[in-house]
Amino acid sequence: QVQLLESGGGTVQPGGSLRLSCVASGYTYGRPCMGWLRQAPGSMREVVAAIKDTGSTSLAESVKGRFIISRDNAKTTLYLQMNSLKPEDTAMYYCAAREGLTRVPLSPDEYGVWGQGTQVTVSS
Repeated sequence: QVQLLESGGGTVQPGGSLRLSCVASGYTYGRPCMGWLRQAPGSMREVVAAIKDTGSTSLAESVKGRFIISRDNAKTTLYLQMNSLKPEDTAMYYCAAREGLTRVPLSPDEYGVWGQGTQVTVSS
C-alpha cells in the first residue's frame, strides 16, 4: 500500500523559511512523479511545485524564486524548501504522487495518492 507522510509545517513570520518533507513508502515499480499542492480556506487546491523521477521540476509563478522542490530517491523523500514566505502562502500543504506520466503533473486531478497534509501559517 502506497503511503505519503508529510512533516515540517508550522507558523513562521513573513520573510521566514520552512522546509517540508514527505516520505513515500510502498512503491514497488519505479519512481512516481511527485508534487506539493496547497489549499487555503475558501480557495481551490493548487499545484505549488512538481518534480519528475529524472529531476525535472515545475513551479507555480507565485513561488518561483522563493521555493525549491527536490527529491532524494535513495531515501524516497520529497522536499519543499520555502523561503521569503508571505502571508498568502498560508495553507494546508499536501504531498502527492502520480505514476505512469512522462511529464510533470500540473493539475491536482492528475495526482492519485495524497498525504494527510501539513499546515503552514505565515503571520506576524
